[in-house]
Amino acid sequence: MPVNLTQNAISAINAGDVNSKPLVQVLDIKLIGNTQERYRFLISDGVSTQHAMLATQLNDRVKSGRVLKGSVVQLIDYICSTVQNRRIIVVLNMETIIPDCEIIGNPKMFVESDSVGQKPVPDNNRGHTTAATSNNYLGAQNAGNDMQNFRTTVQPAYQPPPSYKNRGAIMKNEAPACIIPIAALNPYQGRWAIKARVTAKGDIRRYNNARGDGKVFSFDLLDSDGGEIRATCFNAVVDRFYDVIEIGRVYLISKGSLKPVQKNFNHLRNEWEIFLETTSTVDLCVEEDGSIPKQQFSFKPISEIETAENNSIIDIIGVVLTVNPSVPILRKNGMETQRRILNLKDQSGRSVELTLWGDFCNREGQRLQEIVNSGLFPVLAVKAGKVNDFNGKSIGTISSTQLFINPDSSEAHSLRVWFDQGGKDTVSQSISRDTMPGGPKSEIRKTVSQIKDEGLGRSEKPDWVTVKATISFIKTDTFCYTACPLMVGDRQCNKKVTKSGNSRWQCDRCNQEFEECDYRYLLQAQVQDHTGLMWVTAFQESGEEILGCLAKELYFLKYEEQDDVKFAETIRSCLFTEYLFRLKIKEELYGDEQRVKITVVRAEKVNYSGESRYLLGLISRAQPR
Repeated sequence: MPVNLTQNAISAINAGDVNSKPLVQVLDIKLIGNTQERYRFLISDGVSTQHAMLATQLNDRVKSGRVLKGSVVQLIDYICSTVQNRRIIVVLNMETIIPDCEIIGNPKMFVESDSVGQKPVPDNNRGHTTAATSNNYLGAQNAGNDMQNFRTTVQPAYQPPPSYKNRGAIMKNEAPACIIPIAALNPYQGRWAIKARVTAKGDIRRYNNARGDGKVFSFDLLDSDGGEIRATCFNAVVDRFYDVIEIGRVYLISKGSLKPVQKNFNHLRNEWEIFLETTSTVDLCVEEDGSIPKQQFSFKPISEIETAENNSIIDIIGVVLTVNPSVPILRKNGMETQRRILNLKDQSGRSVELTLWGDFCNREGQRLQEIVNSGLFPVLAVKAGKVNDFNGKSIGTISSTQLFINPDSSEAHSLRVWFDQGGKDTVSQSISRDTMPGGPKSEIRKTVSQIKDEGLGRSEKPDWVTVKATISFIKTDTFCYTACPLMVGDRQCNKKVTKSGNSRWQCDRCNQEFEECDYRYLLQAQVQDHTGLMWVTAFQESGEEILGCLAKELYFLKYEEQDDVKFAETIRSCLFTEYLFRLKIKEELYGDEQRVKITVVRAEKVNYSGESRYLLGLISRAQPR
């Protein structure tokens, strides 16, 4: 049947008409973009052609084959913007009328002189007309972000606000800034404003680079359409806005600049980041806006973390099963911090380790430990956790992570009902360090006698097992060694160092001297269970887990302060306490003799409620059906 495209549609759009809903034909489709897929169209009204960019929330129209070369489509929502001195149509919503059709007419590329009786909006009005309507494809692409409180919905296509009428001369920036969705922000606009809620606020960080010293802080924003973006302040702007910004409050923000986001440091789904300046405005909205959600999550089941990329940022929710005590950890940069390990499970049949770092250990971590110790199992939602794939998959906190204990959400309520009605008795497979490299996906439990009787560690690859045992003896004459603190590439050297003649420390590997050395655990301990005893070696982190203090502290206690009583008390505190030891067992050559070396990869005190569930699971699987 004959097809009638909308006559002079391309010319009218370029002249500023964005209210009609023309029929046009797609002549060509190209996939572009390095960091995010975008589709560029060549569209025709039968006489003229024009390049158009498809908003990313419509990408599925091309991928599913609903829009092809030759398709006749109706443009529902669209804008015309100038990008790098080129006019381009940004398609925000459309419908396919005829999926496949022969090329109609003999169209030529549109030029401004082809416009019928109208002229495009002049550039000197960009602060008014174009600022309100010309939101290019780079800003519109995020209009499909997830939104709402703990729910996933699709953001509706952005409908640009009506433009100002050109009623003669007007002073630059006299027109008020338009409140627009975050998804429509782009650096080609003049004046803009957003209304958004602060969902996260970072601490002030100090830095030093070639331009000198400085300070910086950032905060994350969420609007009623589900758009998210990060705002960053430097130096004098930090002093102006840091005390003004409060998590959970809604603000009107304008007069900032937009720059491309650095994905290594910003996990939000936006290609841009706002940089506030001395002329920027941040005004608190006194009245609460219920249309803006408190927080936005995109939860992944724990089972999907198994296939997640290392260092990726995700949201998860689960029931807290165990909470380990907080232990001090010395970072590679020499700074001390705290670490606390939790264990979460969900309906996917998997459990995962969550490692809390720094202040999280004493804030949410301490509260969670008190709840679990009271016999309850709280639901924990994690916003922006970082995936780690060392010895299985685990999640760790970063500076932008947020933790929500027993949140009021549909996911949390569903998880609570599942757990209370039988989920707590189901056996979950751990995807974390219980899953040792080269081993199966479930924990391998052995007794001390089985390690010897089965000849573990004598094959080509090491054996990874878990043993429940107590420590009966620790050698105290060689519990740690003096280590090199220098960095070799991205790792600390850690080789043993000795004192040189001038009382400085000497590293033969690095061939350098330095004032202070590091102290690292090298524990030789005897462990035993009901079947026998064996010797194991525990290095730095597992040594801290066992003794609950830094090697340097214990070294100074014994050799500098010479407080033998306190030193002995520290050693005795971990004796005859049951631990779950994760062990690496491998035969190594010592001189001319082959010996089996047993290394403690991790040590955690037995949580008896969790251990009881594990044993009940073994019993249920052993029962005949």
